[in-house]
Amino acid sequence: MVNRLAQSQSLYLRKHSENPIDWWPWCDEALETARSENKPIFLSIGYSSCHWCTVMEGEAFSDRAIAEYMKSHFIAIKVDREERPDIDSIYMQTLQMMTGQGGWPLNVFLTPDDKVTFYGGTYFPVEPRYGRPGFLEVLQAIRRFYDTEKGKLETFKSEILGNLQQAAILSGVTAELNSELFQKGLAANTAIISSGNRAPSFPMMPYAELALRGIRFDFDESEYDAQQACTQRGLDLGLGGIYDHVAGGFHRYTVDDTWTVPHFEKMLYDNGQIVEYLANLWSAGIQEPAFETAIAGTVEWLKREMTATTGYFYAAQDADSFNNSEEVEPEEGVFYVWTYSELEQLLTAEELVEIQAQFTVSRAGNFEGKNVLQRRHYEKLSETVETALAKLFQVRYGGNPDTVKTFPPARNNQEAKNDSWPGRIPAVTDTKMIVAWNSLMISGLARAAAVFGNSEYLELAVKAANFILEHQWIDGRFHRLNYDGQTAVMAQSEDYALFVKALLDLHQGSLSLVTGSDKWLHKAVEVQTEFDEFLWSVELGGYYNTAKDASGDLLVRERSYTDNATPAANGIAIASLVRLALLDQNLEFLDRAEQGLQAFSSIMQDAPQACPSLISALDWYQHSTLIRTTPELISGLISQYYPTAVFQIEADLPEGVVGLICESLTCKEPAKSREQFLAEIEQSQTRV
Repeated sequence: MVNRLAQSQSLYLRKHSENPIDWWPWCDEALETARSENKPIFLSIGYSSCHWCTVMEGEAFSDRAIAEYMKSHFIAIKVDREERPDIDSIYMQTLQMMTGQGGWPLNVFLTPDDKVTFYGGTYFPVEPRYGRPGFLEVLQAIRRFYDTEKGKLETFKSEILGNLQQAAILSGVTAELNSELFQKGLAANTAIISSGNRAPSFPMMPYAELALRGIRFDFDESEYDAQQACTQRGLDLGLGGIYDHVAGGFHRYTVDDTWTVPHFEKMLYDNGQIVEYLANLWSAGIQEPAFETAIAGTVEWLKREMTATTGYFYAAQDADSFNNSEEVEPEEGVFYVWTYSELEQLLTAEELVEIQAQFTVSRAGNFEGKNVLQRRHYEKLSETVETALAKLFQVRYGGNPDTVKTFPPARNNQEAKNDSWPGRIPAVTDTKMIVAWNSLMISGLARAAAVFGNSEYLELAVKAANFILEHQWIDGRFHRLNYDGQTAVMAQSEDYALFVKALLDLHQGSLSLVTGSDKWLHKAVEVQTEFDEFLWSVELGGYYNTAKDASGDLLVRERSYTDNATPAANGIAIASLVRLALLDQNLEFLDRAEQGLQAFSSIMQDAPQACPSLISALDWYQHSTLIRTTPELISGLISQYYPTAVFQIEADLPEGVVGLICESLTCKEPAKSREQFLAEIEQSQTRV
């Protein structure tokens, strides 16, 4: 017997469709039922590739005693955080207010009349363990509290709601948008990247991106070496077990402080940001072979396993997979790891010796008796090792890397177990298209195309961008998701912000490789105009997470400014406004960028470590540079690291002039030699 989630488009929701829990999706009918029956709402939020979400689905949510109690005493609602990040953001914030921490699965209890959180947690086991109470015991205690402690409940609700509303307003003292504010933010976030590894180890790309911007400055008071820190982060990513050295692509994080053993899911949003970061490291002159190898391998993984025939990119791959079709539950990491005996059987003696010299391979293993491959050195891999890795690829995929160019996704556990796979049973792939995540990958590919002069990277990005432009507007409004051709859910601020950035990155990345790049600039202006119309806060400045006509079911309208695994929408949006002002020569964009920065200046002053993308936007605002030059010079310039510059091709420069530079609202004297031009560009990027 299945529940209401069986017809959902979301893979995550469908995973819960056979639970005995009487699940509802988030909808007006569910909320009204809770109100009319005076039942607290149990809201559970997660995503398809979340390991502990999968564990709880197979344990507590499959328990009939829990299901019966839940049905009698609560209204149970399931939300896919990747579909509704606006809902997730609000209730994650309430959990952090109550407990000081968060995570997924996110399980919170809401009052039915106003949807305010009064209790919450993450993973709840069926029986008491890991220092956590059993879930049925939790449910019973919460219902008793709801029924008998009305006074305490109202007091607690008022405090939570008041804190949420205060956080949404951001009423701190406005700070001046000066060099000191930028330097303070740069130092605070470089310190985070420089402070050494802690378990677990996350890529933290918004922080690394800002720290990389710092390598062009020589601030005497900085105690951290930004270049060293950024190089090390690149090496941790390119050499570590977080990267799949056999088949490409990055896992979400590692569970240790040595970047060895990953939590094995692969998320599109991480991979897009990492590709862009490694390309920027290369363009900044930090040209370790492992960076180029990891970019190329990730693109191969993207083409083989993560690209729909229509051109967009899939969302994620699970951490867990099956050893064989007889297993009831998948296991973490089995698609990716190797026993020592397997390696002895698959490889020649020479290959095994070389693999052990280059990777952390041992008889004891480094993950539950098996081996996660982590490189020991950053030199270019030998032909012997490349041959050995190709053999491991063949075991996984049933063919060698030259012949397995496409690999169909397993869309659910049933397909994974029942389909005939030529190699190992793959992890399930969530094939939905998310605009924000596709945009991050488009940006990464566009930047890598410009840096390495690789037109194939650009072609992949162009196909994905065209899919979004052609399919994601319904009745003149931008939408966030696409399920096999079916568009869903109104676009949120991160979709607008990251897609505008992606279009601008395509415009810049196309300049040296193809003609017709102005299309991307025109489209960026169009999307930005819609973004401004429906999500800009006239009263407060900055962008709301959701449009006014898509926010009626929310406690508050938030304006995202805190960076997490992905950059916050407002930081990205404000940086793009500066770029648009330069490229479109429309000062209204610059005015809006200044208003946005002023709106969040108090958080930049008081907690710069919370908002690296806003500090990056401030960098754009203070050091923005328009570089106009000839088609002959553009490719050599655009492949370099000029983080606050945009480029335009000028076919009709005055005789003897090689380029023109405009800084903010002032243009410099035309440069008449390449040496003068390069010197002026360098100066423009470091002016204080």
